[in-house]
Amino acid sequence: MSRKFRQWRNIMIRQMIRIDEELCNGCGLCASACLEGAIGMKDGKAILLREDYCDGLGNCLPVCPTGAITFEDREAPAFNHEAVAHLMGDEVPVFSCPGTQMKVMKQSEQETAEETRTTKTTTKPVSQLRQWPVQIKLASPQAAFFKNCDLLIAADCSAYAYADFHNTFIKDKVTLIGCPKLDEGDYAEKLALIFEHNTIRSVTVVRMEVPCCGGLDSAVKRAITASGKILPIAVVTLSSEGEIL
Repeated sequence: MSRKFRQWRNIMIRQMIRIDEELCNGCGLCASACLEGAIGMKDGKAILLREDYCDGLGNCLPVCPTGAITFEDREAPAFNHEAVAHLMGDEVPVFSCPGTQMKVMKQSEQETAEETRTTKTTTKPVSQLRQWPVQIKLASPQAAFFKNCDLLIAADCSAYAYADFHNTFIKDKVTLIGCPKLDEGDYAEKLALIFEHNTIRSVTVVRMEVPCCGGLDSAVKRAITASGKILPIAVVTLSSEGEIL
């Protein structure tokens, strides 16, 4: 299926649940756990009723007693939160999993003062992270924190390699992390949606010197092209010894 045709049908590659009919014992726990109403029962087996009602986060996964539900990356319609909210009520969140609940952390005046004091008198570090989640795969393209932001996209190893990562790279930016070698799928589709639906002021990519990390800045550049926008991008490469190359 061509990319243009997928876009016309609002189809993308995203994480979805897969139900193994042979393993399913028909208990119905997954259907009860799915707040969006994506799962139902048919002929004594659980089935995915609507792909666009499935947020791909797997609230159903831990309640399945037989291991019949797994994740897979495949073509599917975008999650239709508006339709789900209309059907289920305004209390349905964009993310039903607590670990992926969107959150913005704001410094209070007291925290800002504390940061100033600790910078002057001690080496106590202060976190510069200002939003959650940070994993590329978990971030929603519609998250409010993407509006008019400077975006940092970092290889997850980079924060361990560079000692002052928070102050040098994270400060005053929205942060996303990932590993193109370990994560399944391509980041480009998700990032293209983020770029397309938001006003991103700039993009900074921080990667390691290892060849597999090249997949990160490649995905970012392809995503910018696919979004049809022109965005300033800076790529910073770190050595395993923690030096900027």
